[in-house]
Amino acid sequence: MTRKQLIVEVTLLIISMIFIMLGFIFNGLMPSSFYVPLFFGLSFIIGGFEKAKEGIQKTIEHKSLNVEILMILAALGAFVVGDYSEGAILIMIFAISGVLESYATSKSEKALTSLLKLAPQTATKKVGDTEVLVQVSELSVGDEVIVKVGDMVPVDGLIIEGSSSLNQAAITGEFVPVDKTVSDSVYAGSINVESLIIVKTTKDPKESVVQKIVDFVKKAQTEKTTSQSFIDRFEKWYVYVVILFAITLMVVPPMFGWWTSAYAFNRGVIVLVVGSPCALVASITPAMLSALSNAARKRILIKGGHPLETLIGVKAVMFDKTGTITTGVPHVVRVEVLESLDQKEVLSILYTLEKQSTHPLAKAITDHLGKDYVMTNLKSREVSGHGMEVKIDENLWQIGRFESTIHPDIQEKLDRCNTLGHSNVSIIKNGVVVGFVALMDTIRENVKQVTTDLKHLGITPILLTGDHKYTAYAIAKDAGIETFESDLLPSDKVERIKYYQEKIGKSMMIGDGINDAPALATADVSVAMGTATDVSLETADIVIMNDQLDSIPKLISLAKRTRRITLQNIIFSVSVITFLLISNVFGIIELPLGVIAHEGSTILVILNSLRLLLK
Repeated sequence: MTRKQLIVEVTLLIISMIFIMLGFIFNGLMPSSFYVPLFFGLSFIIGGFEKAKEGIQKTIEHKSLNVEILMILAALGAFVVGDYSEGAILIMIFAISGVLESYATSKSEKALTSLLKLAPQTATKKVGDTEVLVQVSELSVGDEVIVKVGDMVPVDGLIIEGSSSLNQAAITGEFVPVDKTVSDSVYAGSINVESLIIVKTTKDPKESVVQKIVDFVKKAQTEKTTSQSFIDRFEKWYVYVVILFAITLMVVPPMFGWWTSAYAFNRGVIVLVVGSPCALVASITPAMLSALSNAARKRILIKGGHPLETLIGVKAVMFDKTGTITTGVPHVVRVEVLESLDQKEVLSILYTLEKQSTHPLAKAITDHLGKDYVMTNLKSREVSGHGMEVKIDENLWQIGRFESTIHPDIQEKLDRCNTLGHSNVSIIKNGVVVGFVALMDTIRENVKQVTTDLKHLGITPILLTGDHKYTAYAIAKDAGIETFESDLLPSDKVERIKYYQEKIGKSMMIGDGINDAPALATADVSVAMGTATDVSLETADIVIMNDQLDSIPKLISLAKRTRRITLQNIIFSVSVITFLLISNVFGIIELPLGVIAHEGSTILVILNSLRLLLK
């Protein structure tokens, strides 16, 4: 549903209303004038054009009648019996409900398609010494692109020239620009903030993180829930039941002399009006679209209505640790060095060696110590899988995990850090551990509030991690999680999810690493954080692009609100249809009131669904 289509529908509706007013004016001034049926007829044709076209297209496509065709038949029936105004009003109100439903669709698509703007369409390709503007789809792996200040990075790749700060908020949720230099990876959709860089394409643009998100958005716009599919199947057969019932009322009572033919035909027309499942058909789709739009505005991508429906009844939420409970960024919590050694010298050796290391923990250590500890003229070397080492005045200094013994004065302090779940980097002199650096992953600020909110919703939070039990215990305690599983391989996580599914019930898995993909696929509903790997993003049902963990309880609450509103809609619409059909059989209701009551209920159902756009 484009904005242009919505404008067309509204324009036709307004014209239809004008002709209805003219019809009523001439009906009051000249009741017998041919202008009366003419104006009401024009209102009928113009107001019902879009719905009639939609109904005919759906009938041809699905080879079955639908609610649009039923309403057109009802309006034609009203014209046949001379109730021109009722037929025109029926179509006008039906058109109003259609415009409201189109508005819900438009709002949903606007929120979802705003995510499509993440993907740049063009790129400046570097060909020799020249710049060529090309479509991103024309780029291949190995192509070099120039990204100027203010431009959006068009591909996933590596910086091969220059350095800059990149705003990755659209992709990772990080609102603080990230410094990038040569050999650093960059994401398509990031915005270059500081200076020109040249990026080498490392991934087919069709496979980039941002393109996967775009594909997910398109899928989310078309996927139907189980409830929607049921309503579609119900509508298909129910339309025939209503038509059969209307024909029966038109034919059977006159045969036995119960009603006159004219009265029976009128009652049959009323059945076509009040028996139409308009409100029932509109009970679910606008609500689902409004909920998806609500989530998309908060930068939460739900891949269609089915995952949203599955969130209802979740009994356990499984959290991965790194990148989910924690930020994945380690920080130094303690530095210990033997008192008998020169503290300044040891820390200077530590800083200088770690500054030359590529290990993720090394950056945390150097950031903690600062440049005051730098030493010059050290000929260090990196030992793959172990760490850094250097020889100074016949003493061999090693930083990392090397074969060594632990000095007695360090042992107790090291043991205490291990029990607290710290990751330790050893400082070794001549094969003896003379100091260490204790690091911890940074836990997300609001994680404890999130787990508390989940418990209030009757949901059990569980930590699943590959870390050892001390680390798992420390993280779980800080996060307010009582149940945790440690030392898990990816296959172990799958088994634990199956176990908790049987023990507790429907389970959700939240992760961000490639090792989380099997567990995400196993869970009843899976969530990937915005910083997730490609595989996790593709496997997950929901992507939290804002990278905010507090989106989880909000999502579950949104799912419950959606279910509550759809149930209200269904119960209300079925009750109205039942009441109107019974009233018609006993001759209590006439066509004008039937039109207003039936179409009014449809409008109320859609307005009720639009409440999900709020909050």
